[in-house]
Formats: sequence, C-alpha cells, structure tokens
Amino acid sequence: MSKWWSCGSNKESNSIFRSEVMSLVQMYLQPEAAYDTIAALGEVGCVQFRDLNAKINAQQRKFIGEVRRCDELERRIRYVTAELNKEGHKVLDLMDDFPPAPQPREIIDLELHLEKTETEILELAANNVNLQTSYLELSEMIQVLERTDQFFSDQESHNFDLNKMGTHRDPEKSNGHLGFVAGVISKEREYAFERMLWRISRGNVFVRRCDVDVALTDPKTGNVLHKSVFVVFFQGDQLQARIRKVCTGFHAHMYPCPSSHSERQEMVKNVRTRLEDLQVIINQTSDHRTCVLQAALKQLPTWSAMVKKMKGIYHTLNLFNVDLGSKCLIGEGWVPKRELELVEVALAAGSASVGSTVPSFINVLDTKKEPPTHFRTNKFTRGFQNLIDAYGIAGYREVNPGLYTCITFPFLFAVMFGDMGHGTILFLLGLWMVIDEKRLSKKRGGEIWTIFFAGRYIIMLMGLFAMYTGFHYNDIFSKSINVFGTRWVNVYNRTTVLTNPTLQLNPSVATRGVYPMGIDPIWQSASNKIIFLNTYKMKLSIIFGVLHMVFGVCMSVENFVFFKKYAYIILQFVPQVLFLLLMFGYMCFMMFYKWVKYSPTTDVEADTPGCAPSVLIMFIDMVLFKTETALPGCDVNMFPIQKNLEMIFLVVALLCIPWILLGKPLYIKYQRRNRPAGPVVEVDEIVEKIEVTTGKEIIITEVAEAHESGGHSEEDDEPMSEIWIHQAIHTIEYILSTISHTASYLRLWALSLAHAQLSEVLWTMVLAMGLQVNGYVGAIVLFFIFAVWEFFTIAIMVMMEGLSAFLHTLRLHWVEFMSKFYVGNGYPFTPFCFKDILIVVEDD
Repeated sequence: MSKWWSCGSNKESNSIFRSEVMSLVQMYLQPEAAYDTIAALGEVGCVQFRDLNAKINAQQRKFIGEVRRCDELERRIRYVTAELNKEGHKVLDLMDDFPPAPQPREIIDLELHLEKTETEILELAANNVNLQTSYLELSEMIQVLERTDQFFSDQESHNFDLNKMGTHRDPEKSNGHLGFVAGVISKEREYAFERMLWRISRGNVFVRRCDVDVALTDPKTGNVLHKSVFVVFFQGDQLQARIRKVCTGFHAHMYPCPSSHSERQEMVKNVRTRLEDLQVIINQTSDHRTCVLQAALKQLPTWSAMVKKMKGIYHTLNLFNVDLGSKCLIGEGWVPKRELELVEVALAAGSASVGSTVPSFINVLDTKKEPPTHFRTNKFTRGFQNLIDAYGIAGYREVNPGLYTCITFPFLFAVMFGDMGHGTILFLLGLWMVIDEKRLSKKRGGEIWTIFFAGRYIIMLMGLFAMYTGFHYNDIFSKSINVFGTRWVNVYNRTTVLTNPTLQLNPSVATRGVYPMGIDPIWQSASNKIIFLNTYKMKLSIIFGVLHMVFGVCMSVENFVFFKKYAYIILQFVPQVLFLLLMFGYMCFMMFYKWVKYSPTTDVEADTPGCAPSVLIMFIDMVLFKTETALPGCDVNMFPIQKNLEMIFLVVALLCIPWILLGKPLYIKYQRRNRPAGPVVEVDEIVEKIEVTTGKEIIITEVAEAHESGGHSEEDDEPMSEIWIHQAIHTIEYILSTISHTASYLRLWALSLAHAQLSEVLWTMVLAMGLQVNGYVGAIVLFFIFAVWEFFTIAIMVMMEGLSAFLHTLRLHWVEFMSKFYVGNGYPFTPFCFKDILIVVEDD
C-alpha cells in the first residue's frame, strides 16, 4: 500500500500547535470516472465535501436510486446477521484488510447472491416453523392421550361413546351416555376457561385438568410454553357446540381422544412414530440451514464492507452538482493544503481506471468561508485533544491548548492525587493498556471500555506524575520513606521526654540543614503534621494556579500576532497580564521571599519565623490600605519600601481596568473613522505547480485571498453599541474571574489534603488492625484484612478519588486556563474516509 493510500495519515504530526492550512477546492469529474474517483478519495480520506444541493430534496437527487439499492442490500445483510445471532454465531466486523470498493457491475452479482441467500433462509425458516408447529401439535396430542388415562377407568369406559371426535347424539336418545372434549390450554387461561364453561353450562359440565411436565417451545418466538391438559365431560350436542366455541375463543387446542384404553395406546404408538419421522426431517432442515448460514458467515463481513463503501460513494456523489449538459459533476470540498497532491493523484487514478480520455481536475478557490479545523494527532496526543474538543472545537488556525495539556493535565492531576502507591497502581494500569494496545484495540467492551482505552496514555502519565508528586509529598499509602535521612536531631534524652511528653524540637538547634527533595519523613510523627502540610499545599496551589493563568494570558499573544492584531497586544494582553501579576503574582513573590528571609538560625530577632507575617493578611491589607500592628521586636514590613511598592502596584492594577474596558472599543472606532469609503479589492492570480508521483506537473490556478485596503474583521460587522457592551462584559468577567479563578485553584490543596487523610484513615482503621494481631492467627487475619484494605484502596482511593481529581483537573483547564485565550468556535474537519465508515464503535 502506497504512502498516500492510507486514511488520515499521521505523517509530519507538526500541526498540533495550530490547525492545518485548508484549501477550498472545486472538482470537475467526468461521469464515467466519478465513481472510481470518489472511491480513491475515500481511501485517501483527506477531502471534506460540501453539499451543493442543500436546497434539493434528498429523494430528488441524481443517485438516490443507487442509495436505495444499497439500503436494500444492508437490510438483507442485517437479516442474515440476525439469523446468525439466533444460531449463536457472532459476526465480527473487519478491523483491517478491508476489501476495495466494488464496481457498479459487481453489485449485480452481490445482489443476486444476497437475494438467493435471503430467499433460501426465509424458506428454511418458514419450513422450520411449519415442522416445529406440527411437532408441537403431535407432542400435545401425546400428552393428551397419556394424561387422560388417569381420568378414565375400565368400569367407566362403557358409559362413553366410542366417537373419537367427541360428537354425541341428543341426551334423550343417548340413554344418558356422557360425551367429552379433550385438549390443551395455556396455564394462565385455565381458571378463566373453567369459569366460562361453568357459566355457559349452568354447572352441567365436569372439568378435569392436569399440568404438562414436558417443556414445550413456541415455534415462532422460541419462548417456553406452560400448558395444561383438560377433559370436559358433558351431555348433549348443544352443550358440546358451546364448549367447542369456548375452546376456540380461549385458543385451546382440541385433540381426538378415544375412551378405550387400548385405542388410546394404539394411537400413542402411531403418534410416536410420526414424531420420530418428523424429528428426522427437522434435523435435516436444521443441518441444511446451518450450512447455508455458515457459508454466508464467511463472506458477510466482506459484503457489509463493500456495501458500506458503495453507499458512502453514492451518498457523496449526491453532494455534487450536475451541469446542464450532464457532461461533468461539479463538487466542492475542504482539503489540507499539504495534501492537494494526494487529491490530484487520486483523481488521476480514478480517471485512469476507467480509461477516461478527459481528465478530472480541481481548482483551488478563493473564499471567505470559515474552514474546518484539523489537527494531526497520533495515538499519544489524540486522547488529550479529545479533552479539548469536548469543550469546543478550536477556531481555524487558533492556538491549540491540547499541545500543553499533554503535560499540564497530568501534573495538576498529580498535585491532587500525590501518592506513590496509588500513582503506581494507576501507572501500571495505563502501561498495560499501552503495551498490549494491539490486542486490546480489537476488543469490544462497550462505551466505557472504549473511553478508558482511548485515554490509556493519559492514565499512564497521570500515574507517573502522581508517583513524582507523591515522592515530593513523601507519601506512599499514607506512610513516609526515609530516603535521604531526616535532617532533624533529637536533643533530649529519654528521661526528659518521658517526664515532659509535650516537648518540641527547636529548629535552631535540632536541624542539620534542609531535606534535599520533598518533605522530611520526621513530619510523619509530628503532632502539627496537618497544620504544616495544610500551609505547604495551600501555597503550592496558589503558585501553580497563578503560573497556569499567566501562561494562559500569554498564549493570547500568539493569536494576536498570528492574526495580525498587534494593537490588541497593548490594548488587551498588557493590562490583563499587569493586573494579574501586580496583584496575585506579587502575592506569590512574597511567599518565596518569606521562605528565604525568615530562618531559625539567624541572629536578628525580626527575621526569625515567629515574626513572619501572614502573606494572606498582608495581601488583604494591601487592597484595603490597612497596616497591621507588629509584635514586639518584629517589623511590620518584610522590606523597607514594601508599602510604597504595594501602593504603586495597586494603583497600576486599578488603572488596568479602564485600560481593558476602553482601549479596544476606542481603537475599533478610530479604525472605522479612518477607513476609506470604497474598499479596493485586489485580486492576484497565483499559479502553483504540484509535481505528482507520476512525474507530470499539474497546474492549479489559485485565486489569492482578496483583501480590502484597511482590513476586515468580525468587529467591522457589529455596531459600536454591541462592541461596548461586549467589552464591558469581558472586562467585568476578567477582573472578577481573576480573583475567583485564583481561589478555584485552592481545589488542588483541598483534594490533596483530603486524599492524604482518606489514605491515612484507611490504613489506621483497616490494615493496622490486622498488623496488631500476633501469632499464626494474626497471619490468617492479616490475609483477609489485607484483601479488604486492597479492595477499598482500589475502589475508593484509586477509582473514586482518581475520577474526582480528573474532573477537577478538567475544570481547571476548561474554565481557569482556556478562558484566557481560547475561543473554541470552530467546527471539525470530517473527511470522507472509508476507514471511519467501516470501523464501528460498539455502544451499550
């Protein structure tokens, strides 16, 4: 298979940052080569066709007859598939090695073959139903003949007529002889049947019944039937006619039953012989049906693929416009610019396959229509791109946040899910799906499994990053590991500790430097462990959140530069990033400065940890123009010019609000005022040569994008009042969201702390109980308790907590990060591709 002959090729996956450059092409196809050309384009899978017949009814399009033929073939294939499923044969869809699209002349043979197969199966099914119905009637007759023995006796038999059909003479002429009717009725109707007989006879009938123990099956539905044998004794022909009408109304089957025991036995023998002969015929019919279905089973996936391809081709041809002379088909479609060569090769291959003397060709059109968005992804980036597309498809050539989400998503997840043990479980799950992806990709496990498998690389990275953050938290199943050796030293002896258990270690004399990486394991046994980790993780959440938002604001510069909106860098980006950095960026700076400035080993009392002010209180005082009272021996400010610097930062941040509000509308108003009255449209004609694989050069005439002097943008179409309103809403939303989004990143701290505490509770309340039992009994108890602990660890800590952290991470990216630069108002590139048509995702 050649390089271009693969649908959705992932070569040169360098368009993940921005979508592919798209070209709108106009195709001119010869009618005799149209089918083969579209078939070749379906194999390539790089053209998204536009409907040029949108105003024409679907029933009035040129190729609607061929589409209906394909629908009829699909109906027959579905019928054969349903019959195979009844027999327990699973029809598997082709995952690769698809057959080529059939030629129109080949479809006649396929129609005849499918029609013959369907007719044969229908005849066999009808014969089988008739045979099974006869078998059911004979089985019921045997039950009637055998069960009625208990209703008769030799002493009573001379009182009954020998009429096998149950017809009787008038009771006055029959000398009191009784008649009877025997048959079978459904169990759910037997009580109503008896009440009706009692009413019509005024109590002059005698009914005996008995349940059928043999399992009976409905020939048409295959359901199990529960029936009862009944015998109704009566006197008189008029009553007999009434009883037969009641039996018919209740769908009771009546069978002949002689009153003589010997005659009944003789009839049973005859019926059994007929049943054996009928069973032989049924078995032969079933074997023949099985052979027919198995022969169809081998070719059914191929037939289905061929019909789907043909239907897709004719459906695509219905999107084309036919010229007045019906000499060519005209169509339009979006094509990635780098794949124009592949389209030319496909057109040449389609024309050559039918020996067309007039070649098909394409023209690249000038258009102001919004092209579709197409990112080239591979199996690693596809899962992350799906997360972004779930929020909204990127606009054409807009910056794609999916590229950076590959790292930021698993990292922010790991901040909330930081545990080396739980991260290892998640990593091994993702690694298993990655290593065994070839086999697992063919597995059909429903919609949930499809979602999990599509995100296998996300799961693997989330587990890997959770192991990394868990190492920094020094947390593995709520326990710590002493990797580098604790930096704390116990300066007290045993006697002093026993007499005064509330002693604390003084950092100035009890430490030997800083722990190299992560949290010192001594905090595992500290009484103020939660307070320390609470402060530590809260500050980390704010720092990571501000960095994430600043990065999102900076990404807007990429869009402004690419779309040549340079003025928006000054009018939008600069005030937005200034407001964010001067307020919350300054707060993050003060956190780092506080960590550096205050130390327990310093000789200056004002620089000891006891004098360290609260950064949050300091930030609130900055906004409210307040000043706190310092403790004795401490300074109010961290550095001398702090208050003056905070005043400047706050004033500049407040000035950024009218800057954002007024800058863009005033700029647009200035542009409109200085725009020339008559736009000058300049059209350039560009001749582009594309060298195809055959060595020939095909010349495409491309009309360059018409540009008006003065430029044109979406804002030009809106009245100024709408622009002022939109900008006011945007300003209020940005200023308020800067505060609310910063607070929203505190979910990193909250979920991380909750995850650690749940893990500790699970260890203390479950596994620790098993570790406290000694001896052989303790080993047995520990075995079962460990199973319980493992179950809750996977079910609660990994699955439930993992899903919670995943959803919170998704929200941080969709709302807090992407809202700073991402519009997401595009539509996806959906090319005509056989592979997408044939690979069906199984839903629950």
